Amino acid sequence: MSTQEQEATQNLTLVQSVRDALATEMELDDDVLVMGEDVGKNGGVFRATEGLYDEFGEDRVIDTPLAESGIIGTAVGMAAMGLKPIPEIQFSGFAYPGFDQIVSHMARLRTRSRSRYTLPMVLRMPYGGGIRAPEHHSESKEAFYTHEAGLKVVMPSTPYDTKGLLISAIRDPDPVVFMEPKLIYRAFRGDVPEGDYEVPIGEAKTRREGSDVSVFTYGAMSRPTLEAAEELAEEGIDAEVVDLRTVSPMDREAIVESFKKTGRACVVHEAPKTGGLAGEITATLQEEALLYQEAPIKRVTGYDVPYPLYALEDYYLPNAARVADGIKEAVEF
Repeated sequence: MSTQEQEATQNLTLVQSVRDALATEMELDDDVLVMGEDVGKNGGVFRATEGLYDEFGEDRVIDTPLAESGIIGTAVGMAAMGLKPIPEIQFSGFAYPGFDQIVSHMARLRTRSRSRYTLPMVLRMPYGGGIRAPEHHSESKEAFYTHEAGLKVVMPSTPYDTKGLLISAIRDPDPVVFMEPKLIYRAFRGDVPEGDYEVPIGEAKTRREGSDVSVFTYGAMSRPTLEAAEELAEEGIDAEVVDLRTVSPMDREAIVESFKKTGRACVVHEAPKTGGLAGEITATLQEEALLYQEAPIKRVTGYDVPYPLYALEDYYLPNAARVADGIKEAVEF
């Protein structure tokens, strides 16, 4: 069913759209199951799986021990045998004990087995800061996963995209790391079609058309970026905002085409600057659109420090004011 053929909609938060996507696919496909710490009776730490245990039972909504390596490794085995597991890691910073399973098995089994096995699994994890959480709860380390060629990495920013992208991820024959921006889990609502629909993985979305500068972002940073763009419009700066939605594979065609139109760029993400995806986007533009460039490309990112605790959190995360300053630097050069 195409995304344009939907009629009945519901007004959901982003986390509700996660739950809706899970329920939709579990209803349609008996091979789909969810697993993780407290995802069953408790409904998950953010209530993303609330009610699924009662609806689908303990065989398909599985409460696991507190052991991320075991959760991910078990899901790898399930997927290799034809099931479609969706393991949840409570916070992305908790995934590190399972990193070996992710990079050594989840990302490589298709290649290792010469496509004898595929892994139709989705590793869900809330990421990012801004919620006043303790250590290991606020990281934005998506770059780790983009280095693994066998993984797709999705980072939505709206309820509509979240449901459509998660359904696409569940139906994908290969593993997907689905990173959910918990800062905006309940920040706003949006119209989400009832039933099933897909948003293609690997396609960016232009959130705001503009002619002066291209601003590339994703996940939770889409909101302050759009806010900055609207504020700058009042000053006569017309910024185009491109939401990547998927960071691997990255929609390089959309990035380059936007840049060719404006000749200037700013990249916004909350991950640290060094090794962050802003560097990859900048390199892509240098390689594929250098002759269109009119100014240095500006990066507005988190800092190269351990993620700070409460008192300094607001200084670490890019906000609309810092994004606006970065855009103005690119425009005024």
